[in-house]
Amino acid sequence: MNEVPPSVQREAERQLEWLVAGALEVLQRDELLARLAESLCTNRPLTIKLGLDPTAPDIHLGHVLVLDKLRQFQDLGHRVVLIIGDFTARIGDPSGRSQTRPALSGEAIAAFGQTYLEQATKILDPARLELRHNHEWLAPLGLADLMALMSRITLARMLEREDFHTRMAAHQPLHLHELLYPVMQAYDSVAIEADVELGGLDQKFNFMTARQIQEASGQAPEVALLMPMLVGLDGTKKMSKSLGNYVGITDAPADMYGKTMSVPDALVASWGERVLGWQPGDAERRLAGGEHPRDLKASLAEGVVARFHGAQAAEEAAQAFRQTFRDGEVPADAPQIPLPDGAGAVAALDMVAALPGVGSRGEARRLLQQGGVTVDGQRVDLGDVVAVAPGSWVRIGRRRFFRYQ
Repeated sequence: MNEVPPSVQREAERQLEWLVAGALEVLQRDELLARLAESLCTNRPLTIKLGLDPTAPDIHLGHVLVLDKLRQFQDLGHRVVLIIGDFTARIGDPSGRSQTRPALSGEAIAAFGQTYLEQATKILDPARLELRHNHEWLAPLGLADLMALMSRITLARMLEREDFHTRMAAHQPLHLHELLYPVMQAYDSVAIEADVELGGLDQKFNFMTARQIQEASGQAPEVALLMPMLVGLDGTKKMSKSLGNYVGITDAPADMYGKTMSVPDALVASWGERVLGWQPGDAERRLAGGEHPRDLKASLAEGVVARFHGAQAAEEAAQAFRQTFRDGEVPADAPQIPLPDGAGAVAALDMVAALPGVGSRGEARRLLQQGGVTVDGQRVDLGDVVAVAPGSWVRIGRRRFFRYQ
């Protein structure tokens, strides 16, 4: 490209600072600046890639950082491509996994892929979003094509991957099809000629592989923006569908609020910054100013619900939560159930096993052993005999209530 005019260079630098804000790492920053400048000079939009494997029915809050960044690229006029990994989902991304993922059915993958699109467009502009499925180019690959693709990366390079190396060192199974995953994901970038790819820090190896295979295919290697990963509800591991420690962006307002209120206090600031756009240090300043940690967390929960369901739903969810957990009230819409046989002197195990949604006596036993059952506000243990009467209420866990008729 010819020399870039100073005004274009300044605009490219301004866009670069906006686009990399919040990223943990950029591979490679100077390449992104050059491509932004070239795009401005030639009026050719960059191709921005996000790949999502539909391995569960929900997009969760951990995806929000990446989707918000994609929206920034959309707002600058670039071509944003959402790739539903309906083919790679058959393998399952091994990133961060200590064991092989279970295989999903084709029907489940198709259903999850549709929900991903519906949910992603809560943040992305659907009119400026290009949707692709990677079976389009991966399914037609023959054995000769696959061998040619695999010849572009060495086994030694593949085994540098930390999770593969860890599993081998621990003598845990590592199947050959899992080694294919980074190569298949990399071929997605070749197929759409990606300029930029977005994802979490755990995707760095996959992105480096994509750069290597694009270059071997005669393309300029993509720039990768590695975004922070949101720690999940367990307070230790990244938010993940497979780990179940997530808040889905289409969760019901009450569930979304309640789950967010269960986040460890140490995560409130990072959730606020990454999901709601709080400025760094905001949470700490509010606490230093005398705000109670519980109220700060409530502000986070209400903000999360408001973002995806609106201010009125957030206010209603907050009020219901306060009534249930602060004021000791039972929700007005708690299901009403008939009294068990022998009311007045019923074995706790029998009572819990008969509740709607408790699948077995084994599950009832587990709930009682974990201390997750109360009757009229009093904890019930395995082996107890419980007195219940019309109007008595039972709570299972934190959010499931029943009232006896």
